[in-house]
Amino acid sequence: MSYDYDLFVIGGGSGGLAAAKAAADLGAKVACADYVKPSPAGTTWGLGGTCVNVGCIPKKLMHISSLYRETQMDAHGMGWETKSSHSWETMVSKVNDYIKSLNYGSKMDLRSKNVKYYNAFASFKDPHTLTLDNGKGQVEEVSAKYILIACGGRPTYGDVPGTKECCISSDDIFWMKKPPGKTLVVGASYIALECAGFMAGFGFDVTVMVRSILLRGFDQDIAEMIGQYMERHGTKFARGMVPSKFEKLPNSQVKVFVDDKEYGIYDTVLMAIGRTGCAGQLNLEAAGLPYNAKNGKIVCNDADQTSVPHIYAIGDVIEGKPELTPVAIQAGRLLCKRLFAGSSKKMDYIDVATAVFTPIEYGAVGYSEEDALTALGKDRVKVYHASANPLEWNLNSEVRSNDMGYMKLVVDKSEKEKVVGVHILGPNAGEIIQGLSVAIRCGVTKEHFDDCVGIHPTFAEAYTTMDQEKTAESALPTKGGC
Repeated sequence: MSYDYDLFVIGGGSGGLAAAKAAADLGAKVACADYVKPSPAGTTWGLGGTCVNVGCIPKKLMHISSLYRETQMDAHGMGWETKSSHSWETMVSKVNDYIKSLNYGSKMDLRSKNVKYYNAFASFKDPHTLTLDNGKGQVEEVSAKYILIACGGRPTYGDVPGTKECCISSDDIFWMKKPPGKTLVVGASYIALECAGFMAGFGFDVTVMVRSILLRGFDQDIAEMIGQYMERHGTKFARGMVPSKFEKLPNSQVKVFVDDKEYGIYDTVLMAIGRTGCAGQLNLEAAGLPYNAKNGKIVCNDADQTSVPHIYAIGDVIEGKPELTPVAIQAGRLLCKRLFAGSSKKMDYIDVATAVFTPIEYGAVGYSEEDALTALGKDRVKVYHASANPLEWNLNSEVRSNDMGYMKLVVDKSEKEKVVGVHILGPNAGEIIQGLSVAIRCGVTKEHFDDCVGIHPTFAEAYTTMDQEKTAESALPTKGGC
C-alpha cells in the first residue's frame, strides 16, 4: 500500500520537530502538522511548542531578569551603588520578539530539510489517515505509513466556577503586555513556584495558594527549603486551602473565594495546578488507539510504540514519562533512527536530570530521598548532606543572614555507596546538575566524589567534602562555604 508520507508528525513542539528533521535527514518523506488552539484568555503563538513559546525559554529569561534585583543587593556589599527600575512591558516585548525569531527559525529548518509543514489541526480518520483542519474552512486528508503523536499538553484549569472566565495560566503569563500587579498563584507545582518567584522578584505582591505540599514528586526537604527561601524574599503562601469560586469585577480584577467566603481581590490569578495531555483531542478512537481520558495521555512500550504498531508517541503526551523538552527531543531522534536507519537503541528514561528555576534554583538527578527509600528500602539507603553559601552572599548579611545553599547525595549502601540521587539548592543549580548527571550515568560512587579535588572558591566544591550523614535525628548542617 502506498502512502502520502513515510512519517507524519502530529505536533510541532521540540520533540516533534526534532523527530521530523531526523527522519528527513535519513531520507524519509516527512510532514508535520502544528496548530495552537487559543487559551481561554485568547493567547496563541507560533511553531515550536510549549518550551519555546510558553515554557522553558520565556520562563528562564524572566527568571534571570528577576534575579537582577537580588544581584544588585549582593553587589552593594562589594562596593556598588546601583539604582535601576524594571519595565515589564519592555521585557515582555523583547522576550516575545526572541520567541518569534525562534518560530521563524523552526519553519526555515523544516523547509531546508524538505519537511512539509501544515499549520493545521490533525486528527485521525482511520489508523493511517489524518484529517487536517486549518481553522479557516480548509480541510484535507493525508495518509502515512508511520504516525508520531507529539502533541504535548496544555494547562489544567480544574472545575472551580469562574476559572476560565477569570484566570490565566502559563499559556498567557509570558505574553501579557500589562504588568500582572497583585497576583494569586494557585498550585504548588514547579510552574507555580517559578512564576510566583519571578513575579515576586520584580516586586509584585504575590501569594501562592497551596492545597498540601510543595513540588510533589521532588525531594521534600528541598521543596520546603525553596518555600522558606521564597517567603523570606517576598512571596506569601496561603497553606492548606483551595479556591471555591472566582468572580470578575467591573474593573477586571478578580474576587477569590475560599470555602465560599471572600478571600481577596487580585489583579491577576494564575492557575498552575498541573497539565493535561492533548491525546483526547485527536479522535484516537478512529485509529483504535486507547488513551487515559483522565490525564489525556497514551500508554507506550519501551520503544515509544502505542498499542497500534505503526503509531508512536513521544513527549508530554506519554503516560508515566518525564515531561521535559530534552527527553522528547532525544526520544524523537532515537525513534527515527530505529524506523529509518536500522538502529535498535531505545530511549533511556532513567536518571534524567532536571532543574527548577525558582528564585533559589534546584537541580536534581536520580532518586529523591523519599523515592529511594521506597524503591530500595531503608537498610540500603544512606544520605549525605552539606550546606554551602556562594562567596558573594557573605558580604550581604542584611539580606542573606538566613539564606543557605544545600546539597544532598543519596547512595545505595549495598552497591559500594553508588550514588543514586544528587540534589543541589543554590545559584546556577541547573548548570551544576547537568555536569553531575553524566557522572550518575557512569555509575559514580561516594568515593569518587570524595577523591575529586574541588575548585576553590566555588559553591559546588562542597560536593567534594561532604562527610555528614543525614539521619532522622540530625539537624541541618551549619553553613559552609568560603
